[in-house]
Amino acid sequence: MSVLVTESRLADPDQTYRALIEAHRGLPDEDSAALNSRLVLILANHIGEHAVLQEAIALAKQSMEPKDASE
Repeated sequence: MSVLVTESRLADPDQTYRALIEAHRGLPDEDSAALNSRLVLILANHIGEHAVLQEAIALAKQSMEPKDASE
């Protein structure tokens, strides 16, 4: 069983970010969302383990939650 790797494994994170941004350049919002959906499904298939995907989904959702102002 695999575990979700959360530390960066990218040799050049900035290059990866630029590639993702460039892939969306000029796309209408609907097409950009469709590209994201397709990319997620391709990468989910690459991961191939439901438990790891569930952990990644939970982490992504958690990162979208508003931060507590008292922290």
